Amino acid sequence: MNPAWIPYASRAVPRYTSYPTAADFTAATGEAEARRWAGDVAPGEPLSVYLHVPFCEALCWYCGCATSVPNGYRRVGDYAGRLKAEIALWADALGPHGGIGHLHFGGGSPNALQSGDFASLIETLRARFGIRPDAEIAVELDPRTMHEGQVDAFAAAGVTRASLGVQTLAPKVQAAVNRIQPPEMVARLVNDLRGAGVRAINMDLMYGLPHQTTADVVTAAQFAADMGAARVSVFGYAHVPWFAKHQKAIDEAALPGLETRFEQAEAATEVLRAAGYVLIGLDHFARAGDPLAAAAREGRLRRNFQGYTDDPHDTLIGIGATSISQFREGFVQNLKDRKAWGEAVAAGRLPVERGVAITDEDRLRARAIEQLMCQLNVDVADVCREMNVPAGSLDGALVRARALVPAGLCEVDGSRVSVPPAARHFLRTAAQCFDGRTQALEGTARHAKAV
Repeated sequence: MNPAWIPYASRAVPRYTSYPTAADFTAATGEAEARRWAGDVAPGEPLSVYLHVPFCEALCWYCGCATSVPNGYRRVGDYAGRLKAEIALWADALGPHGGIGHLHFGGGSPNALQSGDFASLIETLRARFGIRPDAEIAVELDPRTMHEGQVDAFAAAGVTRASLGVQTLAPKVQAAVNRIQPPEMVARLVNDLRGAGVRAINMDLMYGLPHQTTADVVTAAQFAADMGAARVSVFGYAHVPWFAKHQKAIDEAALPGLETRFEQAEAATEVLRAAGYVLIGLDHFARAGDPLAAAAREGRLRRNFQGYTDDPHDTLIGIGATSISQFREGFVQNLKDRKAWGEAVAAGRLPVERGVAITDEDRLRARAIEQLMCQLNVDVADVCREMNVPAGSLDGALVRARALVPAGLCEVDGSRVSVPPAARHFLRTAAQCFDGRTQALEGTARHAKAV
């Protein structure tokens, strides 16, 4: 790592999967706004829908997601019933939209749902929202906890893409994060999915885990390439035990240092690019023929709460505890406490806890941030013209970006800001120059470190 980058590597920076970020959500925006914004969805507009399944049969100690171990199926089954009730509430609140164009099941582990409940949720969505014939239906899977018949049930329900949590294949690292998962187990699931007709397979990998070496990261990246994954994401472990309490089980002394983390991320990139993958933005990779690679080539790449995506929809309905919905007017997030969420749904209320209304300035900054995060460059003058605002509206961002130039984190040429490929791990640092809400933070904070 360039020594000039080290001071920036430990700074806490938002992931910019949205702008404003979730850190800006407050209780001042709630159900009333959610109902108004849902009712204002344009007639015929296709939607994106996300369903959150906050259960895992075993808890991975690195995880920062909202999930828990159910200790039996009753809680999961009850939750699935509440999900169907929430679907009905949103269906009644929405204007005459054009149906679901993109559907994503996340978690937790959606395969915690029994096959019958998963199929029933799909049918409820089909009946209440409508699912477009060309919709992508994606599901995140934990290879360790697949049950008999689930693969066929997913295929029968119309799943088109599966995302597998691989993370690491090193036995010592797996033991240190409580995720024992031999490569043979993952390979068997990949083959079963493809045999059932679910041919688009994503894999998630991680670096910066306890006891993890660069060789371990290379092995996992090569495995993903050899298995022919269509997309691969390579995420850095964010150690935030003050936020994710179970991370306290991880030995901090065994975590790789900043320079080693950087080396691991670069090693994964080298392996995947050598295998023919296209580097997408900060940390995603895709086969050249995958729709995500096409979106990047054609300037259609987007960024939302699932990361980089080719999902073009402006409205996203989040269903389930903690889920976030996105409208043109703002964001709303469901109650995090599952009991409170379920009680709100049972009472016929949209279970919204907090959110934020988007201002015109937010839209301007969001456009610049998304373009930089997706393309590694943004012309500020072009963005101002596109958004019909005065040419100097983002001059402050240019000043902040120029301050990063001596360290080699970005380049500024007139009104254009670009991040050199070698410094792309600091892409979020450059994007923060356009953030009018979040200040640069040192040390421990609610955001992950830059690298």
